[in-house]
Amino acid sequence: MSAAEAAFAFPCQGADLVGILHPAAPSSTVGVVLVVGGPQYRVGSHRQFVTIARAMAGAGFPVLRFDYRGMGDSEGDFVGFEGIGADIRAAIDALVARAPGVERVALWGLCDAASAIMIYAHTDPRVAGIVLVNPWVRTAEGLAKARLRHYYAGRLFNRALWRKLATGKLDMAGALRPFGASVAAAIGRSTAGSATGADPLPMRMADGLCRFDGRALLILSGNDLTAREFEDAAKGPAWRGLLDAPRVTSVRLPGADHTFSQVQWRNQVIDCTTAWLTEMNRRSG
Repeated sequence: MSAAEAAFAFPCQGADLVGILHPAAPSSTVGVVLVVGGPQYRVGSHRQFVTIARAMAGAGFPVLRFDYRGMGDSEGDFVGFEGIGADIRAAIDALVARAPGVERVALWGLCDAASAIMIYAHTDPRVAGIVLVNPWVRTAEGLAKARLRHYYAGRLFNRALWRKLATGKLDMAGALRPFGASVAAAIGRSTAGSATGADPLPMRMADGLCRFDGRALLILSGNDLTAREFEDAAKGPAWRGLLDAPRVTSVRLPGADHTFSQVQWRNQVIDCTTAWLTEMNRRSG
Protein backbone atom coordinates (compact mmCIF):
# COMPACT_ATOMS: atom_id res chain seq x y z
CA MET A 1 0.00 0.00 0.00
CA SER A 2 1.32 3.44 -0.92
CA ALA A 3 1.47 6.21 1.68
CA ALA A 4 -1.41 8.02 -0.02
CA GLU A 5 -3.80 5.09 0.43
CA ALA A 6 -5.60 4.78 3.75
CA ALA A 7 -7.35 1.92 5.52
CA PHE A 8 -10.22 2.75 7.85
CA ALA A 9 -13.42 1.34 9.35
CA PHE A 10 -16.91 2.70 8.85
CA PRO A 11 -20.30 1.67 10.30
CA CYS A 12 -23.06 -0.35 8.67
CA GLN A 13 -26.08 -1.39 10.73
CA GLY A 14 -24.08 -2.00 13.89
CA ALA A 15 -21.06 -3.61 12.19
CA ASP A 16 -17.72 -2.05 11.28
CA LEU A 17 -16.74 -2.44 7.63
CA VAL A 18 -13.12 -2.15 6.50
CA GLY A 19 -12.25 -0.15 3.41
CA ILE A 20 -9.25 1.21 1.53
CA LEU A 21 -9.43 4.73 0.14
CA HIS A 22 -7.42 5.48 -3.00
CA PRO A 23 -7.31 9.30 -3.20
CA ALA A 24 -6.76 11.12 -6.47
CA ALA A 25 -4.83 14.32 -7.06
CA PRO A 26 -6.03 16.27 -8.88
CA SER A 27 -9.48 14.84 -8.28
CA SER A 28 -12.64 14.89 -10.39
CA THR A 29 -16.07 15.34 -8.87
CA VAL A 30 -16.80 11.68 -9.64
CA GLY A 31 -15.74 9.04 -7.13
CA VAL A 32 -15.88 5.26 -7.49
CA VAL A 33 -17.05 2.62 -5.03
CA LEU A 34 -15.67 -0.75 -6.05
CA VAL A 35 -18.16 -3.40 -4.93
CA VAL A 36 -16.59 -6.82 -4.49
CA GLY A 37 -18.19 -9.87 -6.09
CA GLY A 38 -17.57 -13.31 -4.85
CA PRO A 39 -17.90 -14.07 -2.13
CA GLN A 40 -14.38 -12.73 -1.75
CA TYR A 41 -12.65 -9.82 -0.11
CA ARG A 42 -11.49 -6.40 -1.27
CA VAL A 43 -8.23 -7.52 -2.96
CA GLY A 44 -9.88 -9.79 -5.54
CA SER A 45 -8.57 -12.61 -7.71
CA HIS A 46 -4.90 -12.07 -8.62
CA ARG A 47 -5.13 -8.67 -6.83
CA GLN A 48 -7.24 -7.29 -9.64
CA PHE A 49 -9.30 -4.92 -7.45
CA VAL A 50 -6.14 -3.36 -6.08
CA THR A 51 -4.76 -2.84 -9.58
CA ILE A 52 -8.02 -1.50 -10.99
CA ALA A 53 -8.58 0.87 -8.04
CA ARG A 54 -5.07 2.30 -8.30
CA ALA A 55 -5.47 2.81 -12.04
CA MET A 56 -8.77 4.67 -11.62
CA ALA A 57 -7.30 6.83 -8.85
CA GLY A 58 -4.32 7.54 -11.09
CA ALA A 59 -6.75 8.76 -13.74
CA GLY A 60 -8.23 11.25 -11.26
CA PHE A 61 -11.12 9.35 -9.69
CA PRO A 62 -11.03 8.68 -5.92
CA VAL A 63 -11.85 5.03 -5.23
CA LEU A 64 -13.08 3.13 -2.20
CA ARG A 65 -12.89 -0.67 -2.17
CA PHE A 66 -14.22 -2.44 0.89
CA ASP A 67 -15.33 -5.68 2.53
CA TYR A 68 -19.06 -5.94 3.06
CA ARG A 69 -20.50 -7.56 6.18
CA GLY A 70 -19.18 -11.01 6.99
CA MET A 71 -16.35 -10.89 4.43
CA GLY A 72 -12.65 -10.17 4.73
CA ASP A 73 -11.90 -7.98 7.73
CA SER A 74 -15.42 -6.62 8.19
CA GLU A 75 -17.71 -7.48 11.07
CA GLY A 76 -21.20 -8.89 10.90
CA ASP A 77 -22.85 -11.82 9.19
CA PHE A 78 -22.60 -12.55 5.49
CA VAL A 79 -26.00 -11.69 4.00
CA GLY A 80 -25.45 -12.68 0.36
CA PHE A 81 -25.06 -10.35 -2.59
CA GLU A 82 -28.77 -9.57 -2.82
CA GLY A 83 -28.69 -8.18 0.72
CA ILE A 84 -25.74 -5.77 0.54
CA GLY A 85 -27.67 -2.60 -0.29
CA ALA A 86 -26.99 -1.19 3.17
CA ASP A 87 -23.28 -1.99 2.77
CA ILE A 88 -23.11 -0.15 -0.56
CA ARG A 89 -24.91 2.85 0.92
CA ALA A 90 -22.52 2.93 3.89
CA ALA A 91 -19.53 2.75 1.53
CA ILE A 92 -20.85 5.69 -0.52
CA ASP A 93 -21.32 7.65 2.72
CA ALA A 94 -17.71 6.85 3.68
CA LEU A 95 -16.30 7.85 0.29
CA VAL A 96 -18.17 11.15 0.17
CA ALA A 97 -17.09 11.97 3.74
CA ARG A 98 -13.40 11.28 3.04
CA ALA A 99 -13.16 12.69 -0.50
CA PRO A 100 -14.80 16.12 -0.08
CA GLY A 101 -14.67 16.99 -3.79
CA VAL A 102 -16.82 14.02 -4.78
CA GLU A 103 -20.33 15.04 -5.80
CA ARG A 104 -21.39 11.97 -7.81
CA VAL A 105 -20.53 8.30 -7.49
CA ALA A 106 -19.99 5.47 -9.94
CA LEU A 107 -20.39 1.89 -8.72
CA TRP A 108 -18.08 -0.76 -10.23
CA GLY A 109 -18.82 -4.46 -9.79
CA LEU A 110 -17.86 -7.86 -11.17
CA CYS A 111 -20.18 -10.90 -11.25
CA ASP A 112 -22.76 -10.88 -8.46
CA ALA A 113 -21.53 -7.44 -7.36
CA ALA A 114 -22.74 -6.15 -10.74
CA SER A 115 -26.09 -7.82 -10.04
CA ALA A 116 -26.30 -6.17 -6.61
CA ILE A 117 -25.46 -2.81 -8.18
CA MET A 118 -28.29 -3.12 -10.70
CA ILE A 119 -30.74 -3.76 -7.90
CA TYR A 120 -29.40 -0.93 -5.69
CA ALA A 121 -28.39 1.95 -7.97
CA HIS A 122 -31.82 3.49 -8.61
CA THR A 123 -32.43 3.82 -4.86
CA ASP A 124 -29.57 6.29 -4.30
CA PRO A 125 -29.57 9.67 -6.14
CA ARG A 126 -25.84 10.04 -5.57
CA VAL A 127 -25.16 7.19 -8.02
CA ALA A 128 -24.62 8.73 -11.46
CA GLY A 129 -23.04 5.74 -13.21
CA ILE A 130 -22.61 1.99 -12.91
CA VAL A 131 -20.01 -0.36 -14.36
CA LEU A 132 -21.37 -3.88 -14.76
CA VAL A 133 -18.77 -6.57 -15.45
CA ASN A 134 -19.96 -10.08 -16.35
CA PRO A 135 -23.20 -9.76 -14.33
CA TRP A 136 -24.51 -12.86 -12.55
CA VAL A 137 -28.02 -13.92 -13.59
CA ARG A 138 -27.75 -17.55 -12.51
CA THR A 139 -30.88 -19.68 -12.35
CA ALA A 140 -30.98 -23.44 -12.84
CA GLU A 141 -32.91 -22.98 -16.08
CA GLY A 142 -30.61 -20.23 -17.36
CA LEU A 143 -27.45 -22.21 -16.61
CA ALA A 144 -28.84 -25.28 -18.36
CA LYS A 145 -29.74 -23.30 -21.47
CA ALA A 146 -26.32 -21.64 -21.54
CA ARG A 147 -24.58 -25.01 -21.28
CA LEU A 148 -26.63 -26.43 -24.14
CA ARG A 149 -26.09 -23.41 -26.37
CA HIS A 150 -22.50 -22.50 -25.60
CA TYR A 151 -20.87 -25.72 -24.39
CA TYR A 152 -22.57 -28.82 -25.74
CA ALA A 153 -23.24 -27.30 -29.17
CA GLY A 154 -19.53 -26.52 -29.50
CA ARG A 155 -18.60 -30.03 -28.45
CA LEU A 156 -20.36 -31.42 -31.52
CA PHE A 157 -17.56 -29.96 -33.67
CA ASN A 158 -14.74 -31.17 -31.43
CA ARG A 159 -12.55 -33.64 -33.32
CA ALA A 160 -11.16 -35.17 -30.15
CA LEU A 161 -14.69 -36.04 -29.04
CA TRP A 162 -15.47 -37.89 -32.27
CA ARG A 163 -12.09 -39.62 -32.18
CA LYS A 164 -12.82 -40.96 -28.70
CA LEU A 165 -16.26 -42.06 -29.85
CA ALA A 166 -14.88 -43.90 -32.88
CA THR A 167 -12.20 -45.71 -30.85
CA GLY A 168 -14.56 -46.69 -28.03
CA LYS A 169 -12.72 -44.53 -25.49
CA LEU A 170 -15.76 -42.46 -24.63
CA ASP A 171 -18.21 -43.56 -21.94
CA MET A 172 -21.40 -42.57 -23.75
CA ALA A 173 -23.68 -43.24 -20.79
CA GLY A 174 -21.53 -41.15 -18.49
CA ALA A 175 -21.17 -38.39 -21.06
CA LEU A 176 -24.91 -38.18 -21.72
CA ARG A 177 -25.97 -37.99 -18.08
CA PRO A 178 -25.02 -34.31 -17.56
CA PHE A 179 -26.35 -33.49 -21.04
CA GLY A 180 -29.69 -35.05 -20.15
CA ALA A 181 -29.79 -33.18 -16.87
CA SER A 182 -29.16 -29.91 -18.71
CA VAL A 183 -31.95 -30.63 -21.19
CA ALA A 184 -34.37 -31.42 -18.36
CA ALA A 185 -33.47 -28.23 -16.51
CA ALA A 186 -33.61 -26.12 -19.67
CA ILE A 187 -37.18 -27.13 -20.48
CA GLY A 188 -38.33 -26.69 -16.89
CA ARG A 189 -39.45 -23.49 -15.28
CA SER A 190 -37.09 -21.47 -13.12
CA THR A 191 -38.25 -21.33 -9.50
CA ALA A 192 -35.70 -18.75 -8.35
CA GLY A 193 -37.41 -16.38 -5.97
CA SER A 194 -40.70 -18.30 -5.90
CA ALA A 195 -40.30 -19.37 -2.25
CA THR A 196 -40.47 -15.75 -1.12
CA GLY A 197 -42.79 -14.51 -3.85
CA ALA A 198 -40.00 -12.38 -5.35
CA ASP A 199 -39.38 -12.21 -9.09
CA PRO A 200 -36.47 -14.27 -10.44
CA LEU A 201 -33.07 -12.56 -10.16
CA PRO A 202 -32.78 -11.59 -13.87
CA MET A 203 -36.14 -9.79 -13.70
CA ARG A 204 -35.16 -7.90 -10.54
CA MET A 205 -31.93 -6.82 -12.20
CA ALA A 206 -33.77 -5.66 -15.32
CA ASP A 207 -36.27 -3.74 -13.21
CA GLY A 208 -33.45 -2.06 -11.29
CA LEU A 209 -31.65 -1.04 -14.47
CA CYS A 210 -34.90 0.27 -15.95
CA ARG A 211 -35.48 2.45 -12.87
CA PHE A 212 -31.91 3.79 -12.88
CA ASP A 213 -31.61 6.99 -14.93
CA GLY A 214 -27.81 7.32 -14.88
CA ARG A 215 -25.21 6.03 -17.31
CA ALA A 216 -24.06 2.41 -17.49
CA LEU A 217 -21.01 0.60 -18.85
CA LEU A 218 -21.46 -3.12 -19.53
CA ILE A 219 -18.26 -5.17 -19.94
CA LEU A 220 -18.57 -8.81 -21.04
CA SER A 221 -15.78 -11.37 -21.40
CA GLY A 222 -15.68 -13.40 -24.60
CA ASN A 223 -14.66 -16.63 -22.85
CA ASP A 224 -17.00 -16.77 -19.86
CA LEU A 225 -20.15 -18.80 -19.31
CA THR A 226 -21.46 -16.22 -16.82
CA ALA A 227 -21.31 -13.56 -19.53
CA ARG A 228 -23.07 -15.89 -21.99
CA GLU A 229 -25.81 -16.54 -19.43
CA PHE A 230 -26.29 -12.80 -19.07
CA GLU A 231 -26.50 -12.30 -22.82
CA ASP A 232 -29.10 -15.07 -23.06
CA ALA A 233 -31.15 -13.63 -20.18
CA ALA A 234 -30.98 -10.14 -21.71
CA LYS A 235 -32.88 -11.42 -24.76
CA GLY A 236 -35.97 -11.85 -22.58
CA PRO A 237 -38.92 -9.46 -22.63
CA ALA A 238 -38.00 -7.83 -19.30
CA TRP A 239 -34.79 -6.52 -20.89
CA ARG A 240 -36.28 -5.31 -24.19
CA GLY A 241 -34.57 -2.08 -25.22
CA LEU A 242 -32.65 -1.65 -21.96
CA LEU A 243 -29.18 -2.42 -23.26
CA ASP A 244 -29.77 -0.54 -26.53
CA ALA A 245 -30.49 2.75 -24.77
CA PRO A 246 -28.02 5.59 -25.51
CA ARG A 247 -27.08 5.78 -21.82
CA VAL A 248 -25.70 2.20 -21.93
CA THR A 249 -22.26 1.52 -23.39
CA SER A 250 -21.47 -2.14 -24.10
CA VAL A 251 -17.96 -3.55 -24.52
CA ARG A 252 -17.07 -7.17 -25.29
CA LEU A 253 -13.50 -8.35 -24.74
CA PRO A 254 -12.83 -11.40 -26.97
CA GLY A 255 -10.78 -14.12 -25.33
CA ALA A 256 -11.01 -12.67 -21.81
CA ASP A 257 -12.06 -15.00 -18.97
CA HIS A 258 -14.36 -14.20 -16.07
CA THR A 259 -11.78 -12.48 -13.84
CA PHE A 260 -9.48 -11.09 -16.57
CA SER A 261 -6.62 -13.23 -15.33
CA GLN A 262 -4.10 -12.04 -17.93
CA VAL A 263 -2.53 -8.60 -17.81
CA GLN A 264 -3.73 -7.56 -21.26
CA TRP A 265 -7.35 -8.36 -20.39
CA ARG A 266 -7.18 -6.49 -17.09
CA ASN A 267 -5.61 -3.51 -18.88
CA GLN A 268 -8.48 -3.53 -21.37
CA VAL A 269 -10.95 -3.33 -18.49
CA ILE A 270 -8.99 -0.46 -16.95
CA ASP A 271 -8.75 1.42 -20.26
CA CYS A 272 -12.44 1.21 -21.13
CA THR A 273 -13.49 2.00 -17.54
CA THR A 274 -11.31 5.09 -17.21
CA ALA A 275 -12.34 6.33 -20.67
CA TRP A 276 -15.99 5.88 -19.74
CA LEU A 277 -15.54 7.64 -16.39
CA THR A 278 -13.76 10.54 -18.11
CA GLU A 279 -16.60 10.89 -20.62
CA MET A 280 -19.22 10.68 -17.87
CA ASN A 281 -17.39 13.35 -15.90
CA ARG A 282 -17.16 15.57 -18.99
CA ARG A 283 -20.84 15.20 -19.91
CA SER A 284 -22.20 15.86 -16.45
CA GLY A 285 -19.49 18.09 -15.07
